[in-house]
Amino acid sequence: MATSPVTTVKQYLDALPEERRTVVKQVRSVIKRHLPKGYREAIGWGMIVYAIPLSRYPKTYNGLPLCYAALAAQKNYFALYLMSAYGDRKQAATLKEAFRKAGKKLDMGKSCVRFRKLDDLPLDAIGAFIARTPPEAYIKVYEASRKKTR
Repeated sequence: MATSPVTTVKQYLDALPEERRTVVKQVRSVIKRHLPKGYREAIGWGMIVYAIPLSRYPKTYNGLPLCYAALAAQKNYFALYLMSAYGDRKQAATLKEAFRKAGKKLDMGKSCVRFRKLDDLPLDAIGAFIARTPPEAYIKVYEASRKKTR
């Protein structure tokens, strides 16, 4: 994941060139509009993250808030990290199907959806994907995925 010296979302956005800031702000708006209660927006790993705070779920493997999603402007593309797609094959399949139905090409690593312009993302599908997993359900996905790595 990316690294950056900023500590607030405002600093992160202010550090971006205008055209990149516009894209990040629009995707961020979709995320915030659809984000279930219980996740918090912050800066982590040098990007904007949406996580379950440690006060709610302290049992993470790395001692950091449990990251659900993250958004970053990388050097050559934008990245939307959707951790529930990484931890749950059914959710990954749902995301792939949403891109197919929207006629968009999905460029995805384990959790990272890479895109070069806003039009590369089916924003309605991204909003629906973000909205579908409340913190309690995501904790279950996370805990199941950790059992597999032991």
